[in-house]
Amino acid sequence: MHLYFEERNVVPEEFKHLTLVSHGFHKEVTVQDFPLRGNKVYLHVKRRRWMDKDRKEIVQRDWHLVAQGTRMTNEFAAFLKEISRYQSE
Repeated sequence: MHLYFEERNVVPEEFKHLTLVSHGFHKEVTVQDFPLRGNKVYLHVKRRRWMDKDRKEIVQRDWHLVAQGTRMTNEFAAFLKEISRYQSE
């Protein structure tokens, strides 16, 4: 099973004070996740880049906001943890 995630075109909280425009994506990253009903699961993630219009600089989301030891947000980690409970029932 292959799941594709693309970062939404919403300015990250840490950059709300800047004038940013979406400036494409980083190279897609593929992560093998926990098996789902016996099938291998691959998450394909495309992270967005932003251009600061005033400084003409590329910025990206602060990945220190991710769950420790993962490459996903705390909310997504909690979501995966929650849905994994339903698999064991």
